Amino acid sequence: MKIAWIGTGVMGESMAGHLMDAGHELFVYNRTKSKTDNLVKRGATLLNEIKDAPEFAEVIFTMVGYPKDVEEVYLGENGLITTAKKGQVFVDMTTSSPNLAEKINTKFLKVGAYAFDLPVTGGDVGARNATLSIMAGGDKKVFEEVVLPLVEKLGKSITYFGEAGKGQYAKLANQIAIATTMISVAESFKFAKEVGLDLDSFFKTVSTGSGGSFSMTSYAPRILKGDYEPGSFVHHFIKDMKLALEECEKMNIKLPGLETTYKVYNELEEIVRKTNGTQAIAKWYDI
Repeated sequence: MKIAWIGTGVMGESMAGHLMDAGHELFVYNRTKSKTDNLVKRGATLLNEIKDAPEFAEVIFTMVGYPKDVEEVYLGENGLITTAKKGQVFVDMTTSSPNLAEKINTKFLKVGAYAFDLPVTGGDVGARNATLSIMAGGDKKVFEEVVLPLVEKLGKSITYFGEAGKGQYAKLANQIAIATTMISVAESFKFAKEVGLDLDSFFKTVSTGSGGSFSMTSYAPRILKGDYEPGSFVHHFIKDMKLALEECEKMNIKLPGLETTYKVYNELEEIVRKTNGTQAIAKWYDI
């Protein structure tokens, strides 16, 4: 199958590579062209513009940064909507706005194309190892026939949640869970440090007990090594939490844990927010 992939960043490059490994012909685009070099060396074809993707591919995947980027890629004056054809399938794997996912789906249905929201969780490790958890929203029949066989190459847990936008709602709920566990990891290590415990020993004990979590297992070792390279960028996580808080406001829901985590991450220095991974919460706590 001919597949286009737009957005070959920290996770996108690995994910697109898995589809190449499965034997699909790949076309790639990234705003910073150098980030497509590895895939092009492996045989992918570089696209000059985003709107070229529907001219070459049957299924188009996107994984960009922010909802405004998603809207530009799909609905902008040089976006995918300008060249989309009847029967084509578009899969956005960015964590974005549920309302925007619904809007994109409506616009693409008018030209006979199908748009899906399939945000993921699992970070750079999950992307590299094809063990991501994937949350899906969109047309169920087309999802099962076209999208599912492809994304099975990218993840281990794939769940269909319903119509357009439901994948994004599921991802935001997931980010709320991560928000509070990142706080718990940081605060437990801060306490352990202040009372003089050996942090490596503390990690080995707590990670295998009732205090363990994905965040503890995945990010605590990086904190202990002083490794703040992004598996998931702080500024993207802040974006996710903001989206969740906006939905909470619409529904008049109060989530103090989420609000606290959002506040803490926003208080990190700007350079940290833009360049570090989410484990950089340790810097706020001075661990």
